[in-house]
Amino acid sequence: MFKKLFGLGRNANQPIIDALYGDIVAAARQPELYAAWQVPDTPLGRFEMLSLHMFLFLHRVKGEEGQVRDLAQDLTDRFFAEVDDSLRALGIGDMGIPKRMKKLARMFYGRTASYGGAVDAGDVTALGEALRRNVMPESADWPQSEALARYTLEASEALNRQPVEDFLQGRLAFPTASAREEKDI
Repeated sequence: MFKKLFGLGRNANQPIIDALYGDIVAAARQPELYAAWQVPDTPLGRFEMLSLHMFLFLHRVKGEEGQVRDLAQDLTDRFFAEVDDSLRALGIGDMGIPKRMKKLARMFYGRTASYGGAVDAGDVTALGEALRRNVMPESADWPQSEALARYTLEASEALNRQPVEDFLQGRLAFPTASAREEKDI
């Protein structure tokens, strides 16, 4: 108990969390997202893609109980710890971190709400519009949003086909963005 309280104990799920988070980051860093679909390759654009892929995993395990639920919480904690670390790496001081973390948390949870309904309905148009609002807010038109929406729906379906046992073993497979690239653009 004291080891965990003082941060001395290592979470038994840490290797699994590391593996899952690595898969989420790899999916969010696919070059096609930035090159072909013109997601801004900026800290905020990368946050958007990381948030999208975190959402996809959390949406898949929503309603699960037991180990998977704990794993989802640990992964969410890891995500926000990494966001915090990224803000610090960008030079934001200790005084500015809490305010920015609150804003980024609100952004993340707002996106999960807007994406969730569209993914559940399989609505490419609504999902594309939600993605455009979040990824390219200053642009009234972003033709690549539909391709990203289709990829998101494909990724959601792929995760739904994966058994929960895979996640508990640290295995998570997203489709590649390039698989849809030529069909959508």
